[in-house]
Amino acid sequence: MSIQSDVCIIGAGAIGKTAALALARDGMRVSLVAPATADMNASQIKDWDQRVYALNHGAREILSSIRVWEAMDATRIAAVDAMAVHGDGDSAGHIGFDAYASRTDALAWIVEDQNLNRALDDALKFANGVQIIHGHAAGLQANQHHACVSLNDGSQILASLVMGADGANSWVRAQADIGISYRSYDQRAVVANFACDQTHHGVARQWFLGEQGIVALLPLPGSRVSLVWSAPDKLADAILRETPEQLCQRLAQLPGQGLGAFTMLPPTQSQALPLRLISAASLVAHRVALIGDAAHVVHPLAGQGMNLGFGDIDALRSVLARRDQSVDCGDVRTLARYARQRKEAVWLMQMTTDGLQRLFETNMAPVKAFRNLGMSAIDKLPFLKRKLMQHALGGSLLRAVHRSFSSN
Repeated sequence: MSIQSDVCIIGAGAIGKTAALALARDGMRVSLVAPATADMNASQIKDWDQRVYALNHGAREILSSIRVWEAMDATRIAAVDAMAVHGDGDSAGHIGFDAYASRTDALAWIVEDQNLNRALDDALKFANGVQIIHGHAAGLQANQHHACVSLNDGSQILASLVMGADGANSWVRAQADIGISYRSYDQRAVVANFACDQTHHGVARQWFLGEQGIVALLPLPGSRVSLVWSAPDKLADAILRETPEQLCQRLAQLPGQGLGAFTMLPPTQSQALPLRLISAASLVAHRVALIGDAAHVVHPLAGQGMNLGFGDIDALRSVLARRDQSVDCGDVRTLARYARQRKEAVWLMQMTTDGLQRLFETNMAPVKAFRNLGMSAIDKLPFLKRKLMQHALGGSLLRAVHRSFSSN
């Protein structure tokens, strides 16, 4: 069997599904290759998902444009009205951001992976122009006229463009012979959800704790928070062995946390994800484009990993819409424009998150004093803070840093 498409997307995650819906809405024929999974309706979602995303305004706009944002369960989405970032040590620095000063309704929204994917799956069932193919890609070849994706059942998909949205260990990236730069942080993100005695007031809190890593408590609806603890491997192992009560005690001891006592929500076992820096040598190859984690993986300290993926979708849609209609969507010049458009934003995000992680894992007294002083100094510069947040709202926090300094 041979299937004809404009675009073939490999990847079953939220970025791949969003790209399929967005490109179909733009009038393209899309094949989405994904393994078969059991449907999950809203009534089946009971426990709070331990994997959450801090989605910015850019991500929300894309999801709204494909009618997915409004289809999610709004009772399980929490707006981030403010951010409080704490340094470490006796002279800990502090920096705060709030939606009012940033002239917006919210800085971000905390969304569970299962809530987002359920809405995407529902939208795909009724999407014109999207054909979901349950299976596994087994081969990829490209010539002057099209790319051919062979599936494990022997069928083929012929498309002008193949998009790799298949995660950090991307099969598409490997088939296209695109190399990567890779560095392990020797850390894991320990995730769990908690009820707390005091309300969080919509504040996302973060602590840089030196050799103890980076702790973030993100607001969930009600008096609940989601933990993302970027912990060195040895500490992560210790946390994973602890009882829920012991981990709650750890969180209660965070300086100035203001949330009172904690109770772990089901499932009462924290999970951990490895943290690494991955950068593809190129976002494109012959009739191939990479998006999301297949293209880049960053440290979660800025909460921008998923937003970078949505930025990829936005950029690719833009260059495809502006291309000469006499060429197909796999045209080499069109894909080159996509790569150029994303280069700065991705590079700046990776450079800055990596730099901050290195800076805050250093325990030398002069470095600690410098970083705490720097945080407090930035907190007193409303213009710079406003510039930072303007771009964070759209997904490019670090471009703001670059431009604000280069324009002064």
